[in-house]
Amino acid sequence: MKKILVIEDEEDLNQTLSFNLENEGYKVTSALKGSEALEILENSPPPDLVILDLMLPDMPGLDICRHIRSKDNLKNISVIIVTAKGEEVDRVVGFELGADDYIVKPYSVRELMLRIQAQLRRNDSSEVTEENSEESNISFKDLLIDNSKHKVFLSDKKISLTAKEYTLLKYLLTKADKVQTRDILLDKVWGYDNSVTTRTVDTHVKRLRSKLGKYGKNIETIRGVGYIFNKI
Repeated sequence: MKKILVIEDEEDLNQTLSFNLENEGYKVTSALKGSEALEILENSPPPDLVILDLMLPDMPGLDICRHIRSKDNLKNISVIIVTAKGEEVDRVVGFELGADDYIVKPYSVRELMLRIQAQLRRNDSSEVTEENSEESNISFKDLLIDNSKHKVFLSDKKISLTAKEYTLLKYLLTKADKVQTRDILLDKVWGYDNSVTTRTVDTHVKRLRSKLGKYGKNIETIRGVGYIFNKI
């Protein structure tokens, strides 16, 4: 049974979401404050997915997203942001901090349920692919992707990547020296649904470059097309 944590300070909405999620067969935990959510995340088995409101009474929801992505035991949790903040800059910041999806209020509960299902399916698909992969390692000089451990190392030092950053790097490195369009990356990394835009690719590439140190420059932007990982 998939576990979902609902972090929403509007009590009626929190109860509505929890009720609908339980009816869909999920195990649900809820929090009305950011501090409650952090306590749950630190002291309970991690959920598979978090529904995160940004405007919480005691702390910004983005701080919780940042916390999740900074912890090795939490960073693979899917995060869907739900908020009234719908400006492009808000979306970009959310994706830069590692959100997997971003939904603007008001939204239909049914739409949210479909987005949750899509996100969990993509996660399951990614796990199966990795488990069945015949490649134990993918490497470039002293940059190593260890598929069996789902970890990335640079000069034998582990790099902390989110699940999407890991999948993005793995795909770019597997297809090294070949240009990958944004549409292809959306399809292969995100599963390409209407909730994710090409700007999502750009923000994730930016974060990935910053974490790859000297190899960040190997991910080249092909203006108007996409990206390429240059080995040459």
